[in-house]
Amino acid sequence: MKTLRALAALLSYPTAELVGAADEIRGVLDREALLPRAERAALDKLIGELAQGDLYDLQERYGLLFDRTRSLSLHLFEHVHGESRDRGQAMVDLLKLYEESGYTPVASELPDYLPLFLEYASTREPRAALELIGQPAHVLAALRERLAKRSSTYEAVMAALLVLSKARLDQATLDILRAEPDPEPDDLEALDAAWVDQEVTFGPGAAGGGCAVDGLADRLRAASRPADGAVPPLTRSRATVRQGAGS
Repeated sequence: MKTLRALAALLSYPTAELVGAADEIRGVLDREALLPRAERAALDKLIGELAQGDLYDLQERYGLLFDRTRSLSLHLFEHVHGESRDRGQAMVDLLKLYEESGYTPVASELPDYLPLFLEYASTREPRAALELIGQPAHVLAALRERLAKRSSTYEAVMAALLVLSKARLDQATLDILRAEPDPEPDDLEALDAAWVDQEVTFGPGAAGGGCAVDGLADRLRAASRPADGAVPPLTRSRATVRQGAGS
């Protein structure tokens, strides 16, 4: 699914190459025509900003959003394990899943980086690809909520992924996501406190053990053992990488 590759590119760190590929990204989205009109129009706004904006400003904006603000991290496991030991094992398991499926990441990114995860999903057959991107749906929903709060055009990518996955999210979980702390990039004291916390979670608290997101790592480990050659369902993951995957 080239649409997933296009969305991965849009979530990547802005470079001159990405800016130059704006028309190509539009073309991919138009040819596959998988997205409803509203989501497609929202993506056009983001693409337009990337194509016409000053590269330095685009990079600064990206860094403030995704590198400096932990609650907006594009590293999926950041939202599941934080800095715990389990994160390392989950990384190993995810990389193993990639390799066993014949996918070798070419970027110097950690395996749980969302653009890289989308690149991997794009190599699967369509039904398996959409099932994969539905696994971290609550993390994607949380990211969308937080980007919408900032009126960020990057919200369009999360919205597109949720529409493609057809993930079903319950209202109670969404209410909890909206209620969780989310410091602004210029609130240095709050940001420092957030990075000191053991982990960031979206949804019912980690202490209760009932959060749908908390099951991501366990299901990801199970996914590394495919049955009958099928592409295993990934379940909720987390991502940790910086510069983007290409389109």
